[in-house]
Amino acid sequence: MDDKQIVDLYWERSETAIAETEKKYGRYCHYIAYQILYNDEDAMMVVNDTYLKAWNTIPTQKPDPLKSYVGMISRQLALNTYEKQHAKKRSGGQVPLVLDELSECISDSNSSADISERIAISDALNRFLRSLPKRTRNIFVRRYFYMSSIAEIAKDYKMKESSVSMLLLRTRKKLQQFLGKEGFDI
Repeated sequence: MDDKQIVDLYWERSETAIAETEKKYGRYCHYIAYQILYNDEDAMMVVNDTYLKAWNTIPTQKPDPLKSYVGMISRQLALNTYEKQHAKKRSGGQVPLVLDELSECISDSNSSADISERIAISDALNRFLRSLPKRTRNIFVRRYFYMSSIAEIAKDYKMKESSVSMLLLRTRKKLQQFLGKEGFDI
C-alpha cells in the first residue's frame, strides 16, 4: 500500500491505517527510537506512541512523504523519553555524544524560545545539507538525526571509524562557518 492510500485511511479514521503504517514503517520508527534510547522496550513504547500521535494529527494534515512524518514523530517522542530518563539519571545511547558534538555549531535550542529564529535556523540547516555531497549529507544525517554510532556508520559505509569521525568533524566546522555567515550566534 502506498503512502497516499495509508493517509487516506487515516482521514477515513480507519484503524487499518495504523496496521498499514506499522507494516510499512514500524521497523524504521523502531530504529530511530532505539538509536536514541538504546532500550528495546522503550523503543517499542515510542513506536506505539508514534502511531497514536499520527492517528491524532494526520486528519489536520496530509503528510507527504509519510515516512518522514512518522520518523519525525518517533524521533521527537524518543528524545522526550530520553529527557525524562536523563532527568532520572538513567541515560544511555548516543544522545549525549551527539549533542556534545553539535554544541560547537548550534546553540542550545532551549535558550531561545523565539519561533522565528527556530524557523530561520531550520531553513539554514536545510540549505547547508543540500549543499553537501550526497554521501557526506547521508553520513551527517545518520549521525545527527538518527543518532547512529560512529562504528555503525563506518560499517554501513565501509569506512574506518577515524575517517567517519574526521568527515563529521570537518562537516561540523563547515556548518559552523555557514551558520556564522548566515548571522547566527555560535
